[in-house]
Amino acid sequence: MNPKALLVLLILALVTIFALVCVLVTRKEKSSHCGAKSPISLDRSQKNKNMIFAALSAEEMVQVVKYLQLRLPLVDASQAVSSNNFIHYVDVNIPRKEEVLKFLDHDGPRPPRQALAVVYFGNQLEPNVTEYVVGPLPVPAYHWDVTVQKYGKKISYHGRTLILSEFGDIETFLVEKKFIEAPTFMDQVFGHNGSNFEGILALPGGFQSGGRYSWITLFQNVKGFFLHPLGLEVLVDHSSLNVSDWKVPKVFYNGQYFNSFAELEEKFKAKRVIVTKVKPVSSDGGFSSLHPRTPPLRSGSFYHEPFGPHYNVRNNQVTTPTWSFAFRMDVHRGLHLYDIRFKDQRIVYELSVQDAISIYGSNSPGGMLTRYMDASFGMGRFAHSLVRGVDCPYSATYLDAVYLIENLKPEVHNNSICVFEQNTGTPFRRHFSNFQSVYYGGLASSALVMRFIVTIGNYDYVWNFIFHPNGAIESKVQATGYIISSFLHSDGLDYGNRVADHTLGTIHTHVINYRVDLDVGGIKNSLVANDMTFETVNTPWNPNHKIRRMKLVKKVLDTEDKAAFRHNDKMPRYIYFAANSTNKWGHKRGYLIQMISYAGDHLPEEDPMERAISWGRYKLAVTRRKEEEPCSTSIYNQNDPWTPTVAFADFIDNETIVDEDLVAWITTGFLHIPHAEDIPNTVTLANAVGFLLRPYNYFDNDPSIDSPDSVFFTDKDDFNSCEINHIACLPKTAACVPNLPPFTYEGFQNLSIL
Repeated sequence: MNPKALLVLLILALVTIFALVCVLVTRKEKSSHCGAKSPISLDRSQKNKNMIFAALSAEEMVQVVKYLQLRLPLVDASQAVSSNNFIHYVDVNIPRKEEVLKFLDHDGPRPPRQALAVVYFGNQLEPNVTEYVVGPLPVPAYHWDVTVQKYGKKISYHGRTLILSEFGDIETFLVEKKFIEAPTFMDQVFGHNGSNFEGILALPGGFQSGGRYSWITLFQNVKGFFLHPLGLEVLVDHSSLNVSDWKVPKVFYNGQYFNSFAELEEKFKAKRVIVTKVKPVSSDGGFSSLHPRTPPLRSGSFYHEPFGPHYNVRNNQVTTPTWSFAFRMDVHRGLHLYDIRFKDQRIVYELSVQDAISIYGSNSPGGMLTRYMDASFGMGRFAHSLVRGVDCPYSATYLDAVYLIENLKPEVHNNSICVFEQNTGTPFRRHFSNFQSVYYGGLASSALVMRFIVTIGNYDYVWNFIFHPNGAIESKVQATGYIISSFLHSDGLDYGNRVADHTLGTIHTHVINYRVDLDVGGIKNSLVANDMTFETVNTPWNPNHKIRRMKLVKKVLDTEDKAAFRHNDKMPRYIYFAANSTNKWGHKRGYLIQMISYAGDHLPEEDPMERAISWGRYKLAVTRRKEEEPCSTSIYNQNDPWTPTVAFADFIDNETIVDEDLVAWITTGFLHIPHAEDIPNTVTLANAVGFLLRPYNYFDNDPSIDSPDSVFFTDKDDFNSCEINHIACLPKTAACVPNLPPFTYEGFQNLSIL
C-alpha cells in the first residue's frame, strides 16, 4: 500500500474515532441525572405549631402503655382474649378547637399533649369498655375516665369490637369441636382436612343487644377465596366470654337449614340432603388468581419531575406555594386533615372520614344479614404499605404510620401514605382566541394528592384528598378488590349475578360519611342555597309576547332541620358556607359543597339497627359544631347497633345555624350489582365517589390565574422561547434521568393475618 493511501485511511480512522467520542459525550450529557430537589420554603407555614395535630409517636405510645400497666390490672394485649383486661388501642387525643385556635392564631398557650387509651375490662364482675385520657406527654402523670362524658353512658362489653384472638377462637371452635360432629358429610362433600376452609363473619350478629351470634360463611382456602363459596354456613353463638359455652344453633347448606351438625350428618347419611359438589381449585385460586395471564412487556408511562416536586413534607405538615395542611392517621377512621389553608387563609379546620359501610343482600343467611361498618375494624390500622408505580406514582413521597392496637408495642406501617403531584393530561382552564385578537392562554390541570389505601378483608378502598390550583379541595374514594360472594342456589339470581359455576355476586351498597369543619373567612358561617327557576314575564320590548326567563333563587337555611337533606330529597344545586365578609363585588365569601354520588337506598328507618347508621339517611346535613359531637358514629355500633353508642340522628335538633361554627356531614356512595367484569377484581373506574369544596365568591377572581405554571402567547410572540413559554423548555429540562429510589416493599413484614 502506498503512503498516500495509508495516510487517507489514517485520517478516516481519526475522523471516525472523533465522531464516536462526540456521540458518546452527547449521549452522556443527555442521560445525565436531574439536579437536586429544591424543597419548598416553609416560611409561610405554621411550622411546628401544627404538631398539635400529630399522631402519637412510637415513644409516646410506649410511655402511655407503661403508665397504665403500673396503675391498672392488665395483661399483654398481644396475648389477650376477650375475658382478660387489656389495652385495646392507644391514639392521640386532639384538644378542643377553642384551645387549638388560641394557640395557632393568637399565640396562646400550647394545649397539653394527651393520648386516648381504650381498655377492655373482660376480667371483672361487670365487663365493660373504658376510655381514658392520659397525659401530659411525653411523661404521663394523670389519667381519667371520659367514657360517660363522651357517650352519656357506659359502654356495654358486648358492643366491643372483634379482636384477632376472637377470630382465631371461632376457627378453632369449629374445626376442633363442631366439624367433627358431621365427619361423613364433611369428608364426602368437601374432603375436609382441617385446613382447606376459609371463613368470613357476617356482622352484626343477632337481632338484639346483649348477644354475639355470627354467621360464618365458608369458602375454599385458596387465593381469592372470596369467590369460591362452598354452600356451607354456620351460626356461632359466641356471646359468652368462656369459649366452652359457645354453641352452634343453626347450620345452613345449599339452601337447607339444620339445627346442628349432628342433624346434618344424620340427614346426609339418610340421603335427605340436597348436595351440590364443588370442584376443588388449585391453591392459586384459578379464575380468582391475580397472577398475570401474559408476560410483562415494558414499563408504562412515568410522571417526571426534573426539578423536584412543588411541595414539601415536614413532620405532619404538607406545604406548597399555595396550600398547607396538617395530617394524622387515625387507627379507626384513617387519614384526618387539619388546618387546611389556601394562600395562608384557613378554609377547613378538619376534614376526616367517619365510616364506610356496606349492606348486602342474598338468599343465604350470611349475606342477607351483613352490614359492615369498616371503622370498627380499623381503616387506619389496615392501611398497609403502598406499591411504588402502582398504588401511587413511583416518584411520590411515601410516609409511614404508627399504630398501637391489640399489642404492647407500636407497629409501623412503612410507606402507607403517599403525596404526589398529579397531571391529568387535560387543561385546567384554557382559551384559544381567533376573534379580533389572536392568542392562547391556559393552565395544565395539576393538583396535589394525598392518598392512603385500606384493605379490610375483601375490599380495597383508595382514599384521595386532592388540592387544586383554584382553591378547590376534592375528596374521592375508589373501590377495588374482591367482591364477597354467596353460593348460588334456588332464587339466587334475585340477589345478584352469576359470576362462576357456583358463585353469586351479591348486590350491596357502599356508603361513606365525612366530617367537614369548614371555617370560611372565620369560624362563624351561615348556610346559603342558590338555585334556579323560570318566571313568566311580558317581553319588555314587546308586551304582546311572554317569555320564560331564568331567575336566581336565594335562601338562607337557618336551622339544622332545613339543612338536613335526606337521601331522596330534592336538594338545591348550589349550597355553600357563607362568611360574614364580602368579596370585592359585594358578595358573601363562600365555599360550595358539590357531591358526586350514586348511592343506593338507605336501610329503612323502621329496621331496628338503622339508628346506628342514621347518618346514611342524609346526603348532606349541616349542624352547629359541638365538642361532644366529634363523630357521626362509633366503633361500638357494629356489634351493638340496636342500642347505638352514637346515633347521628340525635345531632339534628333544629338549632339555629346562622352565624355559627358549622360542620357539614357529607354522605356519598354507590350501588354495586356485581357482574362478570368484577372477576377477579372490581376496577376503580366508575366506582369512584366523593365531593368537592369549591370557592364561591370567596375570591375576587379565579386564583389559578396567578399560577406560575400558566401559559400565554400571541401570534406575534416567539412561543419557542423559554422566557415566553416555559413549556418550550421541556425538551431540554426533561432530558435528564430521574434519580429514582430502588423498588422496595415492606407490606408483608409483621403482618397480622386475619
